[in-house]
Amino acid sequence: MILDKITADKKLRRMALEVAERNHEANELILIGIKENGIFIANKIQEYLQPVFNGDILLIDLSMDKKKPGEITLSREIDFNDKLILLIDDVANSGRTMLYALKPLLKQLPRQVQTLALVERTHKKFPIAVDYVGLSVSTTLQENIIVEVTDGEIMGAWMR
Repeated sequence: MILDKITADKKLRRMALEVAERNHEANELILIGIKENGIFIANKIQEYLQPVFNGDILLIDLSMDKKKPGEITLSREIDFNDKLILLIDDVANSGRTMLYALKPLLKQLPRQVQTLALVERTHKKFPIAVDYVGLSVSTTLQENIIVEVTDGEIMGAWMR
């Protein structure tokens, strides 16, 4: 186990505060959670942002096959032009998922796209930097990190 439930929750709260602090002048923030677990992380970030962020917070989810990212769908189509977007996933491995998740966003002209991951691995293959990180872990290429979610609650993270 690399994160228990209590520690994961503390990290999510801290990241939400960092997001609010860095974007205190924004009047709107769009959270995009990458399914499956990224949407649960995004829900928690939204919950912790509500009391400390003065602007509107919109939450949508993004679906894609992480192994073969071809078709990417959003839970609803919205205007991303001149918007602040926070792209959220549970684990950032090679950077490929977040890179492909940018595809529908870049068809328009967002003002800024930031990224957040509960756990970040140090095996980047794509030029994606994670702006908000709960825990950064050095692993071998053979090890996997699993974030466990039960009934919408982040229970922790394990390395296998």
